[in-house]
Amino acid sequence: MSEPTFIARLFQSHASHGNLPQKPAVYRFADRVLEVLFPHFADEQTFPSEDAISAQLFQLNKDLRKVLHPLKDELPAPPAVLADRFFEQLPAIYETLCKDAQAIVIEDPAASDEDEVMLTYPGFYAICIFRLAHQLCGLGIPLVPRMLTEYAHQQTGIDIHPGATIGQYFCIDHGTGIVIGQTTVIGNHVKLYQGVTLGAVSVEKGLANTKRHPTIEDHVVIYAGATILGGNVVVGHHSIIGGNVWLTETVQPYSKVYHKSQIKVSSSRQREEYLEYYI
Repeated sequence: MSEPTFIARLFQSHASHGNLPQKPAVYRFADRVLEVLFPHFADEQTFPSEDAISAQLFQLNKDLRKVLHPLKDELPAPPAVLADRFFEQLPAIYETLCKDAQAIVIEDPAASDEDEVMLTYPGFYAICIFRLAHQLCGLGIPLVPRMLTEYAHQQTGIDIHPGATIGQYFCIDHGTGIVIGQTTVIGNHVKLYQGVTLGAVSVEKGLANTKRHPTIEDHVVIYAGATILGGNVVVGHHSIIGGNVWLTETVQPYSKVYHKSQIKVSSSRQREEYLEYYI
């Protein structure tokens, strides 16, 4: 039997992947949810009445059912049931996001108020998308949560896996290059700077469902460029992890962990002692 032609192979691929969520619909759903929760995300005029908000939430419930319909054979419950469960949790998600915005205002001297955070901070947007995706992930919905957090990754440079567990009053400052792995557990009042990686050491594929990423307890600050790896690693509460630290072991509460490097500053007018080589 001859090999299928290039066109035939492409057709087979499209035919076998017909039942997948569509990216534009998934992205549009999340952004419209945020427009309802926070007028700061709205492209057009804010909602003029409570009835208008109720009508939009009803429409978003229908939109989520449509997004989930292609996955209906892989879902733990019908799309309508899962959509209802998601929107039942929306008030709690909203309250948590308000606390996240408060935390950023408190922790960042450059933030004047919550309006500025919601309008301009990519870290807050990434947290918003994560919280929506995490709720969908908790409902056992495949693909869609990861599509959402990768969408936020594209927009902000902040990569948070929807399976991660993150407490309240979470603060991301600057944020570019942050990576938070699937089994990471983060407590309350934690602050991360740009370039932080909460990752896993290399494991076999069969261990994918084990705890592979670190646990960060309450009131921890992790400065820029720090890398913390391993499922057994715990950063104790009220600890400070300095910039560029490479950490693969547990640290006790109230610890300060920092990388000490030698920096020499000299004037161009000062005569330097150079080694002289004669060949």
